[in-house]
Amino acid sequence: MENSRNSLLLYLLAWVLGALALVWASFVAVGFQTGHHEADELTDGHLASVAAVLLSQRGETRFVPEANAGAPAPGLKSHDYQQSLSVLIWDARGQLLTQTRLPELPAFGSEEGFSSLMLGGEPWRAFARWDSQRQRRVMVLLREAERDELAWDIASQVAEPSLWLLPVVALALGLALWRGLRPLHALSREVHELDPREPRTLDPQGRKQELRGVVEAINALSQRSREALRREQELASELAHELRTPLASLSLHAGNLRQNLAPQDREQALLRIEHEALRTDQLLQELLALARASRAEMAEARQALDLAELAARVLGEHAQAALDSGHELALSGSEQFRMEGHPTLLELALRNLVENALSHSPPGSLVELQLDAQARWLQVCDRPGVAPAEVRRVPTLGLGLGHRVIAKVAAVHGARFEARPPPPGFSSCYRISFGPGAAPAAAD
Repeated sequence: MENSRNSLLLYLLAWVLGALALVWASFVAVGFQTGHHEADELTDGHLASVAAVLLSQRGETRFVPEANAGAPAPGLKSHDYQQSLSVLIWDARGQLLTQTRLPELPAFGSEEGFSSLMLGGEPWRAFARWDSQRQRRVMVLLREAERDELAWDIASQVAEPSLWLLPVVALALGLALWRGLRPLHALSREVHELDPREPRTLDPQGRKQELRGVVEAINALSQRSREALRREQELASELAHELRTPLASLSLHAGNLRQNLAPQDREQALLRIEHEALRTDQLLQELLALARASRAEMAEARQALDLAELAARVLGEHAQAALDSGHELALSGSEQFRMEGHPTLLELALRNLVENALSHSPPGSLVELQLDAQARWLQVCDRPGVAPAEVRRVPTLGLGLGHRVIAKVAAVHGARFEARPPPPGFSSCYRISFGPGAAPAAAD
């Protein structure tokens, strides 16, 4: 039941039949109105024609009662549109010369033309006319009920074929829509057969124009899925490879502690264990950052953002860490940097830039994040300074994965990540260029 309710075929058929029924109802309404109007015109024309025929006769016109008129000749029958007309003829003085089938006689008058009368408690349609010498006045009458019956009959004849045609058109439209949706069904089957582990894509050639965009979007999504799967596999391989060395070192030095070591050797082993534990923790954080970048690339859409605002927020979050390590943080350059991108990925890249600068520069250094919205780049530079006496420098682990995260984010945005000659007074500088000439950086 749910599949039938969500069927595109039934959805399209319902809309098409609804529009068709609306058009059909409009045609029926116009048909009834037109039939009624044409019946009025036909009746009035009939009355005028009969009056003209009677006035063209010479001499006195006499009508026999309908009961004495006799039966029609064999082979003749009453016509569907045959109407019962009544006739009145007066002379110039208003004396009634003859009349037929009237329940009540109308008053004599001198006016001519069409009129509506009430005779015997029912409405009649009448047409009166004088002859050219104004010696005789003829009035031809017809019950309006008969005229209305004729109008409804004509309108029904106009609307009835459409009523019978509607189910046939609905069936034909259903078959046509079902046949027209076959390319969509075929595309659905091909999409179901796609394997994200295989580099096969859908061929947009030969597709209907409306489906080409869908095919291109599916191919792009499939390509991104394969790339994400490949990166996840590489991530697992990197995780196993990178963790092997610090874990083996941890196991070795932990085993040495079981032996009888001199106090100096024992302290050295504990320092090595602490160092390898820190290295393992940083390695896991950077590998998880790579995985987070892969997931964000798939799940997060590009949006308008201000890179300067994002950079200010990242620096604010690292203020305490910089204070603890004896560093200074600064933001300079453009106050606004409007662009389209992935906020999560760009924030991840900025965090890695700042954290790498803090961990690889000596205490007392100035870490400055510089932006140039016109040239479309941002860079992080560090300048050595005097270290505070109370700050002890943490040894640099130098794993190198932070730059891989930044290069990956730059590649997603079609940017380039590279080391640049530092400005005067600075010792090192790393830049992400978003300019139109920036070539995509390799994720490795």
